Amino acid sequence: MNPYVAFVSQHARSLQDGKAWPLGDFPIPERPAPAPGAPAVLIFSPHPDDECIVGGLPLRLQVEKGWQVVNVAVTQGSKRDRQEARLAELRAACHYLGFGLETIGERGLEKVTPQARLLDPAAWAGKVQAIAEILRRHQPRMILFPHAHDWNGSHMGVHWLVMDALALLGGGFSTLLLETEFWGQNYQPNLLVEIPGGLVAELVTALTFHVGEVRRNPYHLTLPSWMTNNVRLGGETVGGQGAAPPDFPFGTVYRLRRWTGGAVADVFQGGRVVTAADDPSALLS
Repeated sequence: MNPYVAFVSQHARSLQDGKAWPLGDFPIPERPAPAPGAPAVLIFSPHPDDECIVGGLPLRLQVEKGWQVVNVAVTQGSKRDRQEARLAELRAACHYLGFGLETIGERGLEKVTPQARLLDPAAWAGKVQAIAEILRRHQPRMILFPHAHDWNGSHMGVHWLVMDALALLGGGFSTLLLETEFWGQNYQPNLLVEIPGGLVAELVTALTFHVGEVRRNPYHLTLPSWMTNNVRLGGETVGGQGAAPPDFPFGTVYRLRRWTGGAVADVFQGGRVVTAADDPSALLS
């Protein structure tokens, strides 16, 4: 018998069966509050749901090291008739994960794209100021935001919005930069982080609180597969061409650098793999 027939069939059956599973109707886990003065991580999310998709390392830092994680809802989506509902879904997802939530105005920022940056510099400057103020107020140890070529217009726009805010803050501000990828591959990653299965399940569960989105497209069910593919991809893009992928099932790929002295600087040379047995904060000191 060919075991791969059953393997593929079971996978397809799980994806189909999962469409009937509950969405967002789960008890909130008890999580200890961060200690006073705990390091802060900000996730600059182009859309509600990005905090669940790319938030594997922040969740590990929260659970394993007691860091404070705050999701910054840069936009609340482009469909105005869904913005209020999406904010409510986002609040529920962040509550489930134990993430703080920072909103900008009543509806978030709009027209956050590279085109808007070029065509309306005056309006863009106001958005940059809003992001700079959030950075100044939180003084985060690390921030997450999309890389410059993450395909989706809002994702690329948030990249430049954050970079322009850092430039505005200049040399008096320092933080670690963790560039994320989802829609488009980052061709210069340097960090592959294992996300333990239990935390992957928490991210998937939190994603179901975005009920209106996953009911339309059940992408919460494919998040584990995406994380498995990250290990295949990151094994070589981070570990080096031809390198054997690490022996764990789920991971997230990032690019880690530092903002210091008014410029971007490398944290280390080459690539790093952080397993579930490693201290996730060791590279971040």
